[in-house]
Amino acid sequence: MTALSITRLRRWLLAPLLVVVALAGCATLDEQQRKWIFQPSDRTWSGGLSAAAGMQDVWIDFHSQDTGEAVRLHGLWAGQARADAPVLLYLHGARWDVRGSAQRMRRMQELGFAVLGIDYRGFGLSSPALPSEAMAYEDARAAWDWLARRHPQAPRYVFGHSLGSAIAVHLVSEVEDARGLMVEGSFTSIPDVVSHFKWGWLPVGPLITQRFESSQRMARLRVPVLVVHGSEDQLIPPALGRALYEQAPQPKRFVLVEGGSHHNTNTIGQAQYRVALHDLFGLEPPR
Repeated sequence: MTALSITRLRRWLLAPLLVVVALAGCATLDEQQRKWIFQPSDRTWSGGLSAAAGMQDVWIDFHSQDTGEAVRLHGLWAGQARADAPVLLYLHGARWDVRGSAQRMRRMQELGFAVLGIDYRGFGLSSPALPSEAMAYEDARAAWDWLARRHPQAPRYVFGHSLGSAIAVHLVSEVEDARGLMVEGSFTSIPDVVSHFKWGWLPVGPLITQRFESSQRMARLRVPVLVVHGSEDQLIPPALGRALYEQAPQPKRFVLVEGGSHHNTNTIGQAQYRVALHDLFGLEPPR
């Protein structure tokens, strides 16, 4: 038997095995996916700690419509001196708590936004729980409603990075008062991300419970959309960000930041952000 034949045989044998494992422990499979996708943590890195210094702590309390439980979300607020400044809801990705995104929040503040970044349940000081796709959507909506109550006259935008981009797309597809959407390091769906891994040939797509189907929701948006991606993003290929962009209706813009990775695109792409904010949203960042 050739090496190619052996490889094919292993694939055929592994596929039904995966199905059996899934059927035998769906709850466990779902929990493991949620842990793997969110990587919830109350930790950050040293750069996040310094960048978050001076930001205001925010607490958002609500009752979950799904579980009926009382939920408390922790957030950080980076305000503006201008009373008429646009307001941005920042939705972070996996692993670190909101402080890990404080540097990116500061850069958006430098571009003229008053920024609220939140931790989903299971992250940072927010209510303890194992996050899920549905819970993250609910948390983002609670934060959006909080902003609407406190800044009803301000133009409000949504920004999502990495996993937060899918949460941002979902939020904007559900509300009618967003002025625009910005996503960075985004993707079309979790199954599409998995398919780009080294073991992406495995038939695991149907077993994925936390799907984050952003592509389907993007097509329903009725706001300007900015999609930014780093050309050297090794975690989420630029092709997935481009594919998500293609689903968005006009007006929209795709910005490829040359040399940008999954983590530093926002830093080295600041000049491109400034141009895009002006051209797409009509915003004039401070000079």
